[in-house]
Amino acid sequence: MKFYYVYILRCSDNSLYTGFTSDIERRLMEHRFGKYKQAYTFKRRPVTLEFSQEFASAKQALFYEKKLKGWSRKKKEALIKGDYDRIQLLAECRNATHHKYRPSTALGEKLGSVSKLDTGEK
Repeated sequence: MKFYYVYILRCSDNSLYTGFTSDIERRLMEHRFGKYKQAYTFKRRPVTLEFSQEFASAKQALFYEKKLKGWSRKKKEALIKGDYDRIQLLAECRNATHHKYRPSTALGEKLGSVSKLDTGEK
């Protein structure tokens, strides 16, 4: 059975690179020896493998790679450390308009009515 891998490399400038491959050993050697001059990691060598996850299908691996590429650096660092509680915490919306941080509709309506009465607005 063929496997696919999503991996995270730490570059010499401490940046993180996320990639996908069907042959992780070959791909790591390509990164380490700078096979592709146009590659992100070429001028940031040496690189070290910080994380890898194996998948049974290319579709699953590509989906996960795309997901990780959208993550913040803090979430990627938590994944590397295996701190799954921190990933969950970092994934929560902190926006003031998020439903978790707004008063309930009933309370909001009451507060709105009171403020209108207090200001004399109709």
